[in-house]
Amino acid sequence: MATSDITNVRARMLGQDVAFSVSQPWLAYWLVVMRLVGGWWLLHAGLDKIVNWPFDAAWFVGGAAQGTSLGPVLALFSSGAGLAFTNVAVPIGQVLIGLGLVFGALTRTAAFFGALMMVFFYFVNGETGGWAHGVVTGELLGILIFGMIATLGAGRVLGVDSYLQNTEFVENHPRLRYLIG
Repeated sequence: MATSDITNVRARMLGQDVAFSVSQPWLAYWLVVMRLVGGWWLLHAGLDKIVNWPFDAAWFVGGAAQGTSLGPVLALFSSGAGLAFTNVAVPIGQVLIGLGLVFGALTRTAAFFGALMMVFFYFVNGETGGWAHGVVTGELLGILIFGMIATLGAGRVLGVDSYLQNTEFVENHPRLRYLIG
């Protein structure tokens, strides 16, 4: 495999074409490593919840989130159908995000939802005492890693997205390029 095949990143972001060359093969490999590590992180978390079923998010959305800045949003999911949805959506979402990142499929979408999940963890855990030793936490690093993965087109380096971007279906539906990357 020629390195020039895996180092050209092109994306359409916020209505503008973005293209750059990753001139150093090590950066391309680093993107793959970050994608795999971030993917394994959430894949493992989701599989752990599924293996140890039933998963109950009530302690987080109904308990820990109370009184935090995201509490009013999470309170919508603290009982009834909202809690039932959360109990299923979190483990399945983590597995799908993890698989998307590991295989580089719909990478930008997977990274977006991974970062969104980390935003909830960051603020709820932080406002309930997690920031006692500083605001730089594992969740903040997760937000940055997922942001980097989405921004730099990590799925187009040794990922399924490198194949998907060249399919006729994606070329005929250019808005789909926002989902891959």
